[in-house]
Amino acid sequence: MDTPPSLTAEPALPSPVLIVEDDPLIRRRLERILLQVGYRPDMLCHAASLAEARQHQAAQCTALALVDLGLPDGHGTELIAELRAADPAMGILVISAWSTEDAIMAALRAGATGYLLKERDDLEVSLSIRSVLRGGAPIDPFIARRLIGELYRAPPVSDDATLSTREGEVLLLVADGLSNREIAERLHISRYTVESHVKHIYRKLAVSSRIRAISEARSRGLLDG
Repeated sequence: MDTPPSLTAEPALPSPVLIVEDDPLIRRRLERILLQVGYRPDMLCHAASLAEARQHQAAQCTALALVDLGLPDGHGTELIAELRAADPAMGILVISAWSTEDAIMAALRAGATGYLLKERDDLEVSLSIRSVLRGGAPIDPFIARRLIGELYRAPPVSDDATLSTREGEVLLLVADGLSNREIAERLHISRYTVESHVKHIYRKLAVSSRIRAISEARSRGLLDG
């Protein structure tokens, strides 16, 4: 009776893997990590420059690429764009010492699947490679925090944002220290309408509290007169 194949068997590793790195020590480190992942030495190709990487790519299509950005004859983003054009589904992991926003965004726009800093330990590099092999897009924690910080950065105050007449009236009463209920009674509108006006004021002034709304309104001359 034939033994059925294991349901937990690992899928075949895509190869060849192209390691683009001009530092011999880093190349050997990445090779060692790839061997631990399950690759054989004959499945790995090494390139120390853009020219060598292009020669390898011309000889046989790469299935997975680990790419440094700072290379002797150019920038790794050039190669990333070429590899992505050749195979839209290829896993391309940047492993670089560069952590500037320009370098990161250039690599991602060129088609990098993920971005990891060289300072990470072998386990983190291994996990990132395995993530790419599973179809993931690993981003270095330091870089991820920076990107999240950009997303949550408070929006700039717009000089074009103007308050309606009613919002101006509500703001003046907020500055006088009245509560939403008291403002509603003074203007003969519902408390929920007041709350809506306050939210609109916050959004237009790019603030999140009454104190900041009053401070911003004063700096813009909205409470003068």
